[in-house]
Amino acid sequence: MRDLLIPIKNVQIVNRELLKPNDWNPNAVTPDMIQLLIQSILTNGWTSPIVARPDYTIIDGYHRWLVSGMEPLISQLSGNVPVVFVAHDDQSADMYGTITHNRARGTHQLAPMKAIVKTLIDNGKTVDEISKQLGMKSEEVFRLSNFGREEFLELMSRGSEYSKARAYIVT
Repeated sequence: MRDLLIPIKNVQIVNRELLKPNDWNPNAVTPDMIQLLIQSILTNGWTSPIVARPDYTIIDGYHRWLVSGMEPLISQLSGNVPVVFVAHDDQSADMYGTITHNRARGTHQLAPMKAIVKTLIDNGKTVDEISKQLGMKSEEVFRLSNFGREEFLELMSRGSEYSKARAYIVT
């Protein structure tokens, strides 16, 4: 029986410049999701190593590799990233690996996302914080919150200090 934990038991920290993207990855990520990935790494640390072939071609983790070369991550990581190496018998297995890693991540369902946003709001989190941490625009938080417009506008101003308007009479 094959030990399925071998790759993760052998995580290596390597200079990101040694790695190279593959030429078959169909996954595209929007600029907003790139920012969310950076935020995720800053908040949670680096939790998932890049998967690469022994020749340093990336099988999975291209976008993690990409953001590792961007500020503020490049300076915090000193150009290093965690990598596990996987040696497949042929390139088709590498391609399978790329696609299955991407597809296995799944999608978020509406009802559980609404419950999460409600819990965060109930716990006193601001709309700005929820937006930043979950990579959402405030409008998306509004749609998931089940609040009316006026209630949501009040939530958006929670924790903000506004000065009172004053009328100045010029004589």
